[in-house]
Amino acid sequence: MNVHLIDGTYELFRHFYAVPSARDADGREVGAVRGVLRSVLGMITDGATHVGVATDHVIESFRNDLWPGYKTGAGIDPALWSQFGLLEDTLTALGVRVWPMVEFEADDALASAALLADRSTDVERVFICTPDKDLAQCVRGKRVVQLIRRTREVRDEAAVVARFGVSPESIPDYLALVGDTSDGYPGLPGWGEKSAAAVLARYRHIEQIPDDWHTWGVNASGAGRLSRTLKDQREQALLFRTLATLRRDVPVLASIDDLRWTGPTERFAEVAARLDAAVSDEKRPVRG
Repeated sequence: MNVHLIDGTYELFRHFYAVPSARDADGREVGAVRGVLRSVLGMITDGATHVGVATDHVIESFRNDLWPGYKTGAGIDPALWSQFGLLEDTLTALGVRVWPMVEFEADDALASAALLADRSTDVERVFICTPDKDLAQCVRGKRVVQLIRRTREVRDEAAVVARFGVSPESIPDYLALVGDTSDGYPGLPGWGEKSAAAVLARYRHIEQIPDDWHTWGVNASGAGRLSRTLKDQREQALLFRTLATLRRDVPVLASIDDLRWTGPTERFAEVAARLDAAVSDEKRPVRG
C-alpha cells in the first residue's frame, strides 16, 4: 500500500488564492474548503487508499515560546482563517483522518505519521503531499518522498540533494543557517544558500563546523563589512535548528490501518450538498 499525508494548511492557502470566492446559504466563505475537498476526493478516486490530513488549527505552537518572531496568525485574511475549522469538519465527514494541531504544527503531525508509516512493513511508499522545504528532512531514499501535487513532482532523497545541496538529515541545519522567512526566523548574518550547502555538505551538522569558520556580513550602519566566526553565533544557530527540526513523536496514529479510507460518513451527503449549493463569485478576480 501507499500512504498519502496531506498538508491541509498549505492546501487551504493554495486554494484560497487560486479559486473564486464562494458563500454558502449562511453567507460563510467556503470556496477554499470546496477546492480542497475536490482535490482530496480526486486523490481517492485516483486510487489513494490510506490518507491523512494535518492542519494548523491554531497557527501558534510551542515554537513561539522559543522565538518571539516565530510565525503567528497575524495578518491572515479572516475569510481564509474562518475556513480552517470547516475544512477539518468537512474532511472528517468524508471519512478522512484529520489531525488539527494546537500545541504542535501540521508539519510535526506529517513528520510523525511519515515515520510510523516508514516503519510499517505493509507500506510500500510514503508520499508527503506538500512543497514545504521543512518536510524535506523527512525524505528517505525513494521510500519516503515529497509529492508536489501542483506540478506532479516527486522529490526523493536525490532530488532533495539536487535542490538544496545537502541531504535530508542536514535540512534543519541548512534552514538554521539561511533562515526561513515564512516561519519567521532570519538565519545567521553572512550565510547564504550556497555557502550553507557547501559547508554542510562537508560537516553535515552545525556542531561539527569548526569554531573559527568565518562568514562576512554588512555592519549595522551598512558602511562596511565585518567578519564573524561561527563560535560567535553557534548558540543562535542551534536555537534556529530547534525551530526547524520537526517533531516526530506526536501521537497521531495507533496503526497504519487508522489511515484506511473506508468511505464517507452519514454526515457527508449533507455537508457536500451545502458546499455544492454555495454561490461562487466567478466575476471576482482570483486573490493574490
